[in-house]
Amino acid sequence: MEQGNRVKRIVIAGGGTAGWMAAAAMAKTLGAVLDIKLIESEEIGTVGVGEATIPTLVTYNRLLKINEQAFMAATQATFKLGIEFANWRRRDHSYIHSFGITGKDHWTAGFQHFWLRGMKEGVASDYGDYCLELKAALEDRFAHLPEQGLNYAYHLDASLYAKFLRGMAEEHGAKRIEGKIVSVEKHAENGFLKSVTLMDGQVIEGDLFIDCSGFRGLLIEQALHTGYDDWTHWLPCDSAVAVQTEAVGPAIPYTRSTAHDSGWQWRIPLQHRVGNGLVFCSRYQSDDSAIDLLTKNIEGKALTDPRVLKFKTGMRRKHWNRNCIALGLSSGFIEPLESTSIHLIQRGILRLMQMFPSDGIKQSDIDEFNRQTEFEVEGIRDFIILHYHVTDRRDTPFWRHCAGMDIPASLQHRIDLFRETGRVFKQSDELFAENSWIQVMLGQGIMPESYHPVADAMSRDELVAFLAHVRTNVERTAMQLPPHEKYVQQYCKAAM
Repeated sequence: MEQGNRVKRIVIAGGGTAGWMAAAAMAKTLGAVLDIKLIESEEIGTVGVGEATIPTLVTYNRLLKINEQAFMAATQATFKLGIEFANWRRRDHSYIHSFGITGKDHWTAGFQHFWLRGMKEGVASDYGDYCLELKAALEDRFAHLPEQGLNYAYHLDASLYAKFLRGMAEEHGAKRIEGKIVSVEKHAENGFLKSVTLMDGQVIEGDLFIDCSGFRGLLIEQALHTGYDDWTHWLPCDSAVAVQTEAVGPAIPYTRSTAHDSGWQWRIPLQHRVGNGLVFCSRYQSDDSAIDLLTKNIEGKALTDPRVLKFKTGMRRKHWNRNCIALGLSSGFIEPLESTSIHLIQRGILRLMQMFPSDGIKQSDIDEFNRQTEFEVEGIRDFIILHYHVTDRRDTPFWRHCAGMDIPASLQHRIDLFRETGRVFKQSDELFAENSWIQVMLGQGIMPESYHPVADAMSRDELVAFLAHVRTNVERTAMQLPPHEKYVQQYCKAAM
């Protein structure tokens, strides 16, 4: 199943964050040799609730040579150093999963092994005390440091980001076509997509189609019947309600995720407003009670009416099928607990750019693209399940279900390895590094039973001095940073 023709005509079905990220990247790098058309309809709204990102977006924007100050001002963005998880392990307990590195590693073993010995001997403090990003988050401080000494991401307005990228894409030759796709034509001989027809009768042909049509999966599913792996048995939340509120105080440099009886609530502070939402499981909570719970737990006046979204966690069986690549919600959905949605869009785009099929679509490229994507998405899936499954909470039917459910063998192995040895290993293409897994496993209540013997090679005095040195450096650097709100106002203040 190969298409021998050269790939020149790109058709992107759908706008939003996914569509315009793809259009901007392709136009900026290959616009001179490609014909790029993006079809979107003003009648069809975008989901547009994902407003928190992870540090990979900083890299993505740099690759596209996007000016950070202009981008942040245009998207009303603030900085993000991590996510606070409140009430996840148990009620009245919270921890932060921060970006960056904790402590200093030895070539044989991670910092956690030295910290574990320190805890055993009563000379170490909380694990987070040794991480600059975490300390800065708690102090509401931020600044750019030399040599990217502070790892960060953004809180941004996703619809404004799409608008910003649209300007860039059009500047480099991408064309936007207003319209609603009403039918899809396939080549009779090989089942590849041939063209899409719009409501006004326009027919748009393409060599490669990118499906950014959201949950509908207009091309990847409705036209190509690719299939979907349902992960609801591991990630039972299937609904969300979102509302925007006025900002009532300075924007903090981290996302808040607060666990409730049947799900969790997000709070994402932008320059001009705050994004709020409740992710919940409809088996244990009705839409009306979710709306009621969210509206009772927000700060500031609501700027929008609460909007309920329905979803099914899982992954498309193929992310690239024939001459169609799914990006964003059309490729699958993992709930936004660790802000991975925009990351997966950008990874799909980068993967496509690296394997761009200019001289015709090859099955080997398709297979490799799908293999890499599945590996990455399954790793993220496991990381999200970890938050739900490893918990002391048994106070509601929802949490009893999460604590008692079977989990993927790949995740069970990681948990057992960390619990028994304190070890965590990252495979090369995985998103979440060792420190992310360590912070969440410790935060959710797993304390390793042993540590690496290299930690015992230090004398007690050396260990005390080593831990104190790391902690003092973190505290000193954090306290020298300016307040986050002040820095944002000076660096990238948005026009209100």
